[in-house]
Amino acid sequence: MAERVFKIVYDRKSCIGAAACAAVAPDFWKMSEDGKADLVKFELDKDGNQVLFVKESEMTSEGKKAIDVNRDAAEVCPVQAIHVYDANTNEK
Repeated sequence: MAERVFKIVYDRKSCIGAAACAAVAPDFWKMSEDGKADLVKFELDKDGNQVLFVKESEMTSEGKKAIDVNRDAAEVCPVQAIHVYDANTNEK
């Protein structure tokens, strides 16, 4: 059975710079000079959103599951600019 892959989709235009994502998932989120967050490594989708694919087994430098800390980042975002989807089913 193939490993599950998740798609993190970030609507940067909606970001208000609260930095909550960077606080809970520093391996994946950083604050930029303009005061908004950015994914550390990302691709841009056709709508201009930052996208990152994360494998279920991927771990952070702190030994936490990468998908868990990114879900936490999505939950703490005050403007709900971060969305987590199953990359195969597109289920949120």
